[in-house]
Order: sequence, then C-alpha cells, then structure tokens
Amino acid sequence: MTRSDPAGLGRGPLTRWLPVLGQARDEPPDLRPFEVGAGMSPGRFVARVILSLPQVTIPAMLLAIMWQVGESAVPVVMGLAIDQALATGDAGQLVLWLGVLVGLYVALTAAARFTNRLNAYAIQLLQHRLRATLSTRVLHRDGGAARAPGGEVVSVMTNDVARLANAGLLVVLPVARIAAIGFIAASLLVTHWLLGVLVLVGAPVAVWLMGVLSGRLSRDTRAYQGLLAATVGRATDLVAGYRVIKGVRAEAEASRRYRQASREALVGARRNAGLLGRFLVGSGVVNGGFVAGVTGLAGWFAVSGQLSVGGLIAAVGLTQALLPQLQSIASASIPNLANARASSARLLDVLRDDHVSAPGPAGPAPVLTIHLEPGELVGVHTDDRTATRIANALLNPYASNDVDVCLDGLPVRELTPTEYRSRVTFAPHRATLFTGTIRDNVLTPTTVPTRERLDAALRAAACDDFAADLDAPVGEGGSRLSGGQRQRVALARALATDAPVLVLHDPTTAVDSVTEQAIAGRLRDTRAGRTTLLIASSPALLAACDRIVSP
Repeated sequence: MTRSDPAGLGRGPLTRWLPVLGQARDEPPDLRPFEVGAGMSPGRFVARVILSLPQVTIPAMLLAIMWQVGESAVPVVMGLAIDQALATGDAGQLVLWLGVLVGLYVALTAAARFTNRLNAYAIQLLQHRLRATLSTRVLHRDGGAARAPGGEVVSVMTNDVARLANAGLLVVLPVARIAAIGFIAASLLVTHWLLGVLVLVGAPVAVWLMGVLSGRLSRDTRAYQGLLAATVGRATDLVAGYRVIKGVRAEAEASRRYRQASREALVGARRNAGLLGRFLVGSGVVNGGFVAGVTGLAGWFAVSGQLSVGGLIAAVGLTQALLPQLQSIASASIPNLANARASSARLLDVLRDDHVSAPGPAGPAPVLTIHLEPGELVGVHTDDRTATRIANALLNPYASNDVDVCLDGLPVRELTPTEYRSRVTFAPHRATLFTGTIRDNVLTPTTVPTRERLDAALRAAACDDFAADLDAPVGEGGSRLSGGQRQRVALARALATDAPVLVLHDPTTAVDSVTEQAIAGRLRDTRAGRTTLLIASSPALLAACDRIVSP
C-alpha cells in the first residue's frame, strides 16, 4: 500500500480517485442455520435454499433481466436503425439510433457486472449458512456433546455444500433467460406474427424436451456423488486412523480398499461424463433444429417481401439471441438443478442421521470432582469439551473459570503462580518444540536432571529409536522430526522435570499403536512415587492407570 493508493487495491493513477463501493464486511453476517424437519424432501430443501436470500437474489434477478433483455434488444435496435436511418439516408436518425445502441450497451454491461457480483455474494452466503447448519447438527449431539465428523461428512461439507449453494443462481439467471425468451417472442410477434407464435409455442416444448433428456443424468449424478463421497470418506478415515492401521500392520489391506473405492468412483465419473455428453448433444440437436427452423422461416418471409431488410436483420438477430438462452438453460441451469437435488438428498441424509440430533439449550456445566492421592496415576476419560475444560483449568487456574483447583486441600488461588508452577507441570496436547537440538528441547532452564533421569525420560517417551544423538538438530519448530517424534520429545521434556504433579493431555495422539503401547508400559515405572493426571482417550494409556474417572 502506497500513499498514492491508500486503499491498497493496486489501482492505477486513472482509477484510484474513484470511490470504492460494495466492499465486504470485516465479519461474516449473522445467518441462522437452516431448520430441517423430518418430512423435508430434497426438492423442498433446494427450494428453501434458493428462496432464502431474497434481499440479494431479487436485485440480482432484476439486474440479470436487464442484462439478458438488453442483449436481446441489440438486433431490434439495429433493425430499427437500418429501416429508419440507413434506408432513408437521415443522418439525424442515424446518430440517434447509434446513441441508443451505445446507451443500451452501457446499461447491459453495468447490469451484467453487478449481477455477477451479487451472484458471487449470494453463493458465499449460502455456503456459509449450509456449513453452519452441518456444523451445528453434526459436531454437537445429545445436548451439545462434540464428536469428530467422518470422512463422508467432510465431503458433504465441501463438495455437496458448494453444489447446493450454486442452486441459488436458479432464481436469477434462468428467470432472466426466460424473460429474454419472452422479449424475443414479443419482438418477433411485432416483426411477423407467425414467427412470434412459433417461438412462444416452440421454446417451452424445447425446454420440456431438455428436461426429459436430463432425467437419467439427474439420477446418475446422485449415484456418482455418493461414490465420490465414499472415496473421500475412506481416504479421510484412512489418514485419521493410520497409526492404528500401522500398528496392526494392515497398510496393504487399507490401500487395497482405497484403490477399490477409487476405481468405483472413476467408473462412476466416466459414466456420468458420458451421460452429460449425450445430454448436451441431444439438447444441442433440439435447440439447433428449433433455431434453424425459425431462421429459415424468417428468410422465406424476407424473400417473399413480407419482411423489410431491417426486419430480416432483427428477426435473424433475435433468433440467434434465442439460441444461447436455450443452450444456457440446457447446459447450465438443468445440470445445476440436478446437482443441487442430488447434493440436497445427501445433505439431508447426514442431518437425519440417527446419531445426530439438534442441539438443546445450553445448561449449566457439570460439576467436576477429581481427587488424586499422592503417588497415584489417575486417568480421566471424558468427551473432548470436558477434557478441554479440565486442561484449561489446570494450565491456568488463575483465569476466570468454573473449575476450582486445590493442592493439599489449599485452593490454588491462594498460591503464587511461581509456587504453583514449581509443584505442577502441565504438558499440553499440542507439542511445541524450539529450534535447536533434542537436548535443548528436553532440558529446560528449570530442569537439570541427572543423566539417569534424562535417559529414563527419553526411554519412557519411546525416543530411543531416533534420539541416540542428543545433539542432533530438530530444525525450526521441530521440522526435521515427524509429528509422532515431536510429540515424544515433548513428552520426554515433561517427564524429565520429575514434577511432584504432572498433567498429561493426550500425549500420544500422533504415534502408532505399537509405540503407544510401549509408552503406556513405561509410564508407570517412570512416574513411580509421583502424582500423575492423564487426560486421554487412548485405551492403552488408560489401562496403565491406577484408576479411571469419567466426569
């Protein structure tokens, strides 16, 4: 951004003085999620999505009508200019009609620009609202308990939401094109009544035929989207469960299943592309035959003297303007509706999942009581939200929260932060390493363990397979290590402190199951005589605890 361009838009010297209108707001609008009832059909849900933003789509539709009708009016203006200016030799009329033509182009260009801008805005708003609907209904169930979405849900939140949001254009462009077809028919009625009647009767028939041709395409599109979502879901679940797959040495079987799903999706994609191609060819034959018939009839009228030269140019131009309107309905609007219906059905399937329910009113947070005896290894097994609540309270007990932390019966708030930190060490779930060596990351300024304690911490964290050289660099932020290695180094750092009370929050989520089992077996011996609170969901880690609590 420079002084000559304070808005930072990269505009040139001839345009930077112009005002900037219609800039996006800093925060997204507050849109309520869609309400989906038990009897909601895919078609009704598509209609609800299409009609949900009248404050945006109605202005866009009116501007689109101005745009499309303006383009269709160009041959009419040209025909009038020929008949009233060139044929008569009147220069004044010529200047007048040229001015009308220029004004028409300016108006339709401005309308097209603002229509496209509003269309893009409407699509973004609909995607935001649809994702909010899915997030609310999928991530929270049974009164607000969180759960991780599966791979198929991820596909619905991306591909299907985008396709369904594009249906918002169905109330804009198709309506404008139908209005343009009506204008073309009315203009042809004025030019010659038979041409107008032919368009008024033939255009609906052509659109109906294209709808019939798209029926199989619509059904196959939903099947193909299901195959695609299944493949994406399998890939997502494969990545999420890779450490378990590696632990049981099932990599080959997992790869085989993914290849099978991928091949099925490829076959479905080829079949769907073939049906789309046949539909476009069929609709092209219908449109081309119809327009050729109208054009040929206009030429016959001109030869027989029933049309003037200007009338012929206007009729041919109007007929040529009719073709892209019909083609757009066939190649864009009808496939768009087919995709939207298929995506709507898939989205409703996710929202109606028996395991998903609408969130209830937020009630008071449950009372948490966790008592640790000296030297105990206690596991905490709970949902993600409660685990985060406990972790935040132990990480910063002085923040305003609804969890009270006590040490030896004394509220932590009566201790200084230094006193609390000297007795309690918290190892967060997210492993953060410093640029330097393994030794630099395990030994902190407040931790000076003996060689035996250091070796025991590294072994308990299963770092012995890659940490033979403690002076090996880990790279910036641990970039030279894998995610599991970074997590093990962070665990070794926590164990090396030999803290009286150590809190571990999911310390093995990035390691494979075999390594996790080894860490679970060594943790008890390393923390013998010390108090440890383990917040985890891993069965292997929880099995190593003296007891397990479930708040």
